[in-house]
Amino acid sequence: MKHKKIQQVINKQKVNLKIFGGKKVSTVLFQPRIYYWYNWNKTRGSLPEKYRKKSMIEVYDDLQISPRYFPEVLGLVDVKAIYSKKVKIKEEVKADTRITVIYTPNGEIIKEEKWSFTNYDWRISRYPIKNPEDVEKLIWLFENTEWLFLKENFEDASRIFRNKGEPQFFLPRSGYQTLFIDWMGLENLIYGLADFSEKIEQLIKAINKSYDSLYENIISYGKVKIINFGENIDANVAPPQYFEKYCIPFYEERANQLKKAGIYTHIHIDGSFRPLLKYLKDLPFDGLEALTPLPQGDVTLEEIKEAIGEKILLDGIPAIFFLPNYSLEKLQEFVERLVKIFYPKLILGVSDELPPPANIERVRYISQYCMNLSKVGGL
Repeated sequence: MKHKKIQQVINKQKVNLKIFGGKKVSTVLFQPRIYYWYNWNKTRGSLPEKYRKKSMIEVYDDLQISPRYFPEVLGLVDVKAIYSKKVKIKEEVKADTRITVIYTPNGEIIKEEKWSFTNYDWRISRYPIKNPEDVEKLIWLFENTEWLFLKENFEDASRIFRNKGEPQFFLPRSGYQTLFIDWMGLENLIYGLADFSEKIEQLIKAINKSYDSLYENIISYGKVKIINFGENIDANVAPPQYFEKYCIPFYEERANQLKKAGIYTHIHIDGSFRPLLKYLKDLPFDGLEALTPLPQGDVTLEEIKEAIGEKILLDGIPAIFFLPNYSLEKLQEFVERLVKIFYPKLILGVSDELPPPANIERVRYISQYCMNLSKVGGL
């Protein structure tokens, strides 16, 4: 099965913005996240020969696909934490272990991380927050933390992306997700909510409040058009009772704050999310990213469509279809059904990242398929 090769000049940035603006477009924007595939294979020397001297943005250009997140594609930092002068931090790296010690008036916070030779990144191996005393330390830290939006990096990204796609980035996570991912882990967090919930809720409020100046700076800057809430929501770790109580109020406050400033928003939800289907239509976002359908996720395409209503679906193609386990015909069939169900409220991509063993030529195949649809008026 082959598609006729087309070299098509489309201003993907304009298409990106039109989709969020509710305007119908005559093409399907294909915006897969390939950074994990690229970095994993580049590190191991297993990139295809023609890509070994190319930057990631050059690979995007060669495949005629649209980039989404400039920190991933360009390696530019978007947002960083700024601590008050009261905060003292010591970091020590020995072999594959990194120990970070944060000194507070209530005692030390000690975070231990191990280097992952699979992901080429630091992964938390010992969570520092376990009891009410630890929570007090972290409340103090976030009361002495602000977040800085690096406008100069966004400017560079806007110049490099040009007509390739609207440069986007992830906002810091909600308090609940921050605690689960960065500070407590799931077990400590759930026990904490059962045994000393008032303290945990004070901490969640402190985390959320630390973002005040960040949102104000992004809004006053006036050039950011689309932002992602990079939550990585999974119903197994954010079940309905906690999602409803701790996550949704944060989303309503912050997404509506951005919406009033004319900024479009979407949220990253992956993994299992069937228990959260009833909330999706009413979430205060313009789009929902990375919702993964069967055979990889736990819901069908039709169930997703019914649940999200008129919101934009970002991604939608299960990552496993880019592996040799599945035929090209299965990939083609799935994408055709996906486009039929969701277009024009669709930004096509991989749910949620292209895996390292993937066949990159399948990405090119879908890119050509999307351009053929536009060329022959198949939408």
